[in-house]
Amino acid sequence: MTNPEQPQSLPGLWCVIPVYNNATTVRAVALACREEVPRVVVVDDGSTDCDVTGLFQNTDIVVLHHRHNLGKGHALLTALTYVRAHGGAFMLTLDADGQHDPRDIRAFLPFLSAPPDTIVLGARRMDAPNVPASSRFGRRFSDFWLRLETGQAVRDSQSGFRLYPVDYVSRLGLKGGRYDFEVDVLAQAAWAGLTIRSVGVGVVYAEKGKRISHFRPFLDNLRITHRHVMLIGRRLLPWPHRRLVPGADDELRLFLRHPVTFLRRLLGEHATPSELAMAAGVGTFLAALPLLSLHTVVIVYVATRFALNRVMAVAIQNLCMPPFVPFVCVEIGYFMRHGRWLSEMTRQTWIHEAPVRLWEWLLGSLVAAPILAVVTGFLVFGVTAALQSRPSKGVQGCES
Repeated sequence: MTNPEQPQSLPGLWCVIPVYNNATTVRAVALACREEVPRVVVVDDGSTDCDVTGLFQNTDIVVLHHRHNLGKGHALLTALTYVRAHGGAFMLTLDADGQHDPRDIRAFLPFLSAPPDTIVLGARRMDAPNVPASSRFGRRFSDFWLRLETGQAVRDSQSGFRLYPVDYVSRLGLKGGRYDFEVDVLAQAAWAGLTIRSVGVGVVYAEKGKRISHFRPFLDNLRITHRHVMLIGRRLLPWPHRRLVPGADDELRLFLRHPVTFLRRLLGEHATPSELAMAAGVGTFLAALPLLSLHTVVIVYVATRFALNRVMAVAIQNLCMPPFVPFVCVEIGYFMRHGRWLSEMTRQTWIHEAPVRLWEWLLGSLVAAPILAVVTGFLVFGVTAALQSRPSKGVQGCES
């Protein structure tokens, strides 16, 4: 069964395949994985379409069972416990539906010699036939939020083809039990100091109506969205995360000891067009809110927590300086309350009724701020992408 060319120096690598009602594909996937990896574990998450153990009689593939369907996250945690108990250092996971080509396991093998604090994602090449538009959108959507939550640019955070360092992942406080597990583990790992990297892999999507998928678009997307909301909330809290890998130099210490180096880092951090656009959008959104005298402080704090370009986030707030943007927000808020625009520009209206105007500013900003943030983000992205794509003019020296 074992490929004669298979590397035998993989003592700590286990391949894990969670399965739920994929009787037609799981055996072929597992046997193909066994050609690449000496140890393969299949986790039967309460399948009802076949006897999963029976599929692997007369093989050395291990089958673990859940009596009832608990979800993909629980299946992976069950496998993680098993692999760790048997001395595994790395857990390579892939789906049982045939979406992934087991031969792409070879792309992960170079990372086995890298520092054992790295999670490697198999970034699917989405130019394959039959890839649903919803999958492309879901991938971009999830990558965007994980970038905010972790500060790391993540490629294909929805891919189930992954390499996990067993010891570190076992020590994370993981919560998601179903598809939201794969979002939670990346955020928790990044906060703990682990590195997230990607490697390109192929993907196979069956024609519409022929692929068996247990992803429930409404319910599972709701769970994933809920997990992102919880992660964003945790990211904003001021107390630090528990780190498993020592972090870089503390910024305050760096500023006090090497202020010039700190300023250079500040100017150059997170400066790709998409990162600058994200910083501009967040800065604009916060600048439109009625955070009286606190805009700069709040923007710096949020930009720091989300690992955004702080220079851009702070500078862009000038677009929302009084009186224009606050006035527009008050008008929108007044219209929301009364169904007509505020036309009285008197001392009574703006001074004596200031608390009411402040409430209307808040209401109106909840409408205007997202629109302004999106528009500003797109404009900054376009301008910075154009500027960064321009070839730099070299300095020509004089010939003697």
